[in-house]
Amino acid sequence: MSSAQDTKSLSASRERPLLGAFCKIMAMFCFALMFASIRWLGPHIPIGEMVFFRTMLGLPVIVLVAYLSGGLHLLATKRIDSHALRSIAGAISMFCNFTAYTLLPLADATAIGFAAPLFVVVLAATMLNERVHIYRWSAVVIGFLGVLVIIGPEAQMPRSAVFGAMFALAGAALAALAMIFLRRMSSHEHSTTIAFYFMLTSGAVSLITVPWGWNLPTGPEALILIITGLSGGIGQLFLSFSYRYSEASMLAPFDYTAMIWAVSLGYFVFGELPMPQVWLGAAIVVAAGLLILWRERRLSRDRVLSSPAL
Repeated sequence: MSSAQDTKSLSASRERPLLGAFCKIMAMFCFALMFASIRWLGPHIPIGEMVFFRTMLGLPVIVLVAYLSGGLHLLATKRIDSHALRSIAGAISMFCNFTAYTLLPLADATAIGFAAPLFVVVLAATMLNERVHIYRWSAVVIGFLGVLVIIGPEAQMPRSAVFGAMFALAGAALAALAMIFLRRMSSHEHSTTIAFYFMLTSGAVSLITVPWGWNLPTGPEALILIITGLSGGIGQLFLSFSYRYSEASMLAPFDYTAMIWAVSLGYFVFGELPMPQVWLGAAIVVAAGLLILWRERRLSRDRVLSSPAL
């Protein structure tokens, strides 16, 4: 058997789509648990302090992922400049998202966060000069209309809710910017390496906020801070394993299970139920995201079919 056949056989043996889907769903649950912890801590702990615990307690999990994925040498890099751009965008996005979750119900903030793929399309067209045709532009317009449906009622709500929606949108836009940098890096950097330097950068940025005051957590607050860090780190672990067992395009729709977890945790922990407008807007945004995913998969398949045989 040739080496190419060996590689193909090994790849096929690792493809376990059901296990990959399970890992992705569990990752979404862990991230929802992390955001629920952030919402609970909001009135008591500064955002920078929460970011610090999230990253520092998550770092050991990233190191474990590196060890299980091939060795700690994966954490070495010669492209600090690329990591800096991606990590700073991701760190500021984390600050915005954490702020949004302290100001909005879980389901509302989660639904607005689904706008990230819409921003990716816009940034890919402007920064990467990708050709974006009518299908994806239409999906972007529809998706942003869905966001307006979600945040429209906020105008009659407290100012904090309006600010929360603004932070959630800013977090989605910056997350999209981080994804654009990730596209440039993915061909030469391991995903674990990228996550490791993102965690380090976010932890360092969080320390800048110390002069503005950090609170000494009480026992219950310290426990929730630990849950915040561990749930985020374990979610990262599940996420890494999901992509080991399944293709990213197959796993992408499972991102939207985050809404199920957000509604469940919001109801049972905080007594929150989304307003009808949130359900409608979330459905529109999810549909737009799935349309973008479908179009990108089709374009990818067409490129493969049109490429000359070797």
